[in-house]
Amino acid sequence: MLRDYSLQPTEVPVHAPALLSDVRRQELKHEIKQLLAERNAVLVSHYYVDGDIQDLADETGGCVADSLEMARFGRDHAARTLIVAGVRFMGETAKILSPEKGVFMPTLDAECSLDLGCPPDEFRAFCEANPDRTVVVYANTSVAVKALADWVVTSSVGLAIVEHLAARGEKILWAPDKHLGAFIRAKTGADMVLWRGACVVHEEFKLEALHDMKRVYPDAGVLVHPESPAAVIDIADRVGSTSQILRAAQDLPHDTFIVATDRGMFHKLRKAAPGKRFIEAPTAGDGAMCRSCAHCPWMAMNELEALRDTLEYGNNEIRIDPEVGARAMKPLQRMLDFQA
Repeated sequence: MLRDYSLQPTEVPVHAPALLSDVRRQELKHEIKQLLAERNAVLVSHYYVDGDIQDLADETGGCVADSLEMARFGRDHAARTLIVAGVRFMGETAKILSPEKGVFMPTLDAECSLDLGCPPDEFRAFCEANPDRTVVVYANTSVAVKALADWVVTSSVGLAIVEHLAARGEKILWAPDKHLGAFIRAKTGADMVLWRGACVVHEEFKLEALHDMKRVYPDAGVLVHPESPAAVIDIADRVGSTSQILRAAQDLPHDTFIVATDRGMFHKLRKAAPGKRFIEAPTAGDGAMCRSCAHCPWMAMNELEALRDTLEYGNNEIRIDPEVGARAMKPLQRMLDFQA
């Protein structure tokens, strides 16, 4: 029987970010800028990490983006060293696309509940039990799981790729996020068997609490990531990936948005649409200590001091087996070719 990783979640770390004075933050940012230049390195950051790190990426010629664009940017950049601020699968994806470059992270302990909830050996058995299905895996997986797939997709292109495969009569084996898979299945009508994983952040958004928020802010638009539960998705004005949420905030006419995604995204949203108001969607009931705790604890491990130390000492390098990386590159390349 397939284990339900949404009901038996991977242990989530408790992480308390270091509290730094404004002076110390500025000192660290200055040191990091110098080290990036000295090391011929470029910083690529995910939308969910600390705002100071996002700003550093923008200010030093790096990028702030979703996981695939981070890897693609690193591949195309002239720098021989990539510093990836995000979670481990993002560093691995960057290494797959740039095997000749050095790829480092502020910490290698920054995992992802979707990745951890899809162990390669168990996933291999799942694939072997469904040999007639095309294997489509979300980018939030390990290099070993990607190496077992026919296609790798992101939340921005998964719908289009599954629609394409279904039109060819292919049956899909999907992993690992059950909510994103169910969203795509409902939109496409594809024959899909779903691995039962879930994101520890997005699964916690609550429909009734969102209704409460809409009563307070009746004119607010609702922006939702498709890793959220179906009931939350159903009331959204726009459902999309991080980059699609960012565009929706700029393009939709609303002055106020209730946003159901990781709170790290709010730093970029406020910079991209400075005249608009962004409110965190609730993740807990009225009696909870925290009404909205929507921040990935692994993303929070990306800190300025750890980033500085990685550049200073060259630790936390991403290493993958070249043969496994080459196998993982094939389904990734299919996605890149599909988007071209």
